[in-house]
Amino acid sequence: MENYYNYFTEIEERFQQRRGSILLLSTLDWALIETWREAGIPLEAVLRGIDQAFDRYDARQSKSRGRRVNGLAWCAQEVMTAAEDMREAAVGAAKPHSDAASAGLGQQRIAAHLDEASAKLRTARLTGLAAQTATEIAERLAALAQSAREHAPNLEDLERSLTVLEEKLLTSVMATTSEGEMTALREQSAQAIAPYRRRMQALQIRQIEQQFLHKQLLEKHDLPRLSLFYMRQDESLA
Repeated sequence: MENYYNYFTEIEERFQQRRGSILLLSTLDWALIETWREAGIPLEAVLRGIDQAFDRYDARQSKSRGRRVNGLAWCAQEVMTAAEDMREAAVGAAKPHSDAASAGLGQQRIAAHLDEASAKLRTARLTGLAAQTATEIAERLAALAQSAREHAPNLEDLERSLTVLEEKLLTSVMATTSEGEMTALREQSAQAIAPYRRRMQALQIRQIEQQFLHKQLLEKHDLPRLSLFYMRQDESLA
């Protein structure tokens, strides 16, 4: 449960810094970061991999004819190598803290995140099974928010619950999405990944394709991400 606030933002900032210009990350890039996070790849390994990828790029820049790195997936191979090197080194990794205070997450901030997600689900424009599921999850989130206000939650347990709820929501949305739309989204995913296939393993490609599809569906219906990794960094809630 490392670095709730910084995992996504530090990766984005490091990529932009090494690229030398502001380039907003694409849906594919965010899907890739999510696969790294879900695989438990440490932030340090991702940043190290980005640096290694750009170091190699800079070393042969004179031969690149001015081509720019246009996607985070270009660094995927180096990130996986850095993660493997860190595992092999096994330099006494500290055990993650499970309490909210030690992770820098105030109870009110967690509750606000859950309440906001609950409210968004209640107003989501869904139909059939998806609408029913969204209502049920909204009620569950409201209950979790109230519990978080009263007692500091165990972050790992809460994150697992939120993961299950989001998977349930996605399953219902996919079940109510037409075959044609699903096919179009999968084709879009394949096209976005195509330039980077040689730099990623088959399993990683499948994971990114799935994350890409999920992110597109959530954005299409304006549905919230439930994970604590998506909490707003609003200091007024601390």
